[in-house]
Amino acid sequence: MSSTNQRLALDGLAAGPLTTAEIAAHAGVSVATVSKVINGRTDVASDTRARIEEIIRSHGHRRQKRASRPAPALELVFRQIRDAYHVEIIKGVQQVAREHRLAVVISELQGRLTPGRGWVEDVLFRRPAGIIEVYSVLADTQSGQLRSRGIPFVLVGPNGEPAHASPSVGATNWNGGLSATRHLLRLGHRRIAVITGPENALASRARADGYRTAMETAGVLVDRDLVRIGDYRAEDGLRHARELLRPPSPPTAVFTCNDALALGVYRAAAEAGLSIPDDLSVVGFDDLRPAQWTVPPLTTVHQPLTEMAVTAAAMVVNLAQGQPLAQTRVELATELVVRDSTAPPRS
Repeated sequence: MSSTNQRLALDGLAAGPLTTAEIAAHAGVSVATVSKVINGRTDVASDTRARIEEIIRSHGHRRQKRASRPAPALELVFRQIRDAYHVEIIKGVQQVAREHRLAVVISELQGRLTPGRGWVEDVLFRRPAGIIEVYSVLADTQSGQLRSRGIPFVLVGPNGEPAHASPSVGATNWNGGLSATRHLLRLGHRRIAVITGPENALASRARADGYRTAMETAGVLVDRDLVRIGDYRAEDGLRHARELLRPPSPPTAVFTCNDALALGVYRAAAEAGLSIPDDLSVVGFDDLRPAQWTVPPLTTVHQPLTEMAVTAAAMVVNLAQGQPLAQTRVELATELVVRDSTAPPRS
């Protein structure tokens, strides 16, 4: 069917959700084919699938009384799982899941920012009560498919700007970067470096913008050579700090946009024979448990990861129960935690 004829067919449909049989009739396919698409089966031709999905997106699907109920589970989707950050998120989701006697299913995108093509089909097949997406972005077609099947989802710390209709939970990243940099400025530092996360991560850009704002309002010129782009890994902190600490004009302080980057800076400082904080002050971001056990303990910005996860999971459960959200975008406060990794620069 051509796109023009398909549009005319859609325009002729009655308003309101359609039954599986009605969708099949207007798509010109069997009821069994529509059921396969609805339930996430992959053995349907791509053009047929697209035609059925378009009808469902435009008009919705009215499930019959005998249709399967959602599985008693929340699906927690990570871009990747690699450190204590993800443990805090899991703890928060499990806390809410236990209260509602739900299981937690964890899946990983192997580092991809947006789920792959088969991800939605797998989710539709599992049909969880709801989904929590952590630091990843859903394509418009993917979010549309989830909404058309009545599967609610909430984004945690979305990497990109979430669509208006997509509920999300984040933190005051800009304010965190501002408070971290102002702390170093008040100690007397002026050559302050920053090692960011990925450029396409909204949270990372907000933290770096907070750094720039603090520097500019203090009348301190931001040296471009002191701004480095990392990937939230200790290896990136080590690599960038090795370059930053070379003579003749190394920084006296470094703000890293997560704690893992700070660990890399610690190692680079040790290799260069520098003492923290006597020769170099370091501030991180996240306040994960290892931060208080580094030598010296790390000054960092506390991000309420467990509370963010609890909030997101509670939002998903409310949506699954048909309850409206008081607000679709929630931002929890960050707070600077001062420990022993910062001090005034040597005179």
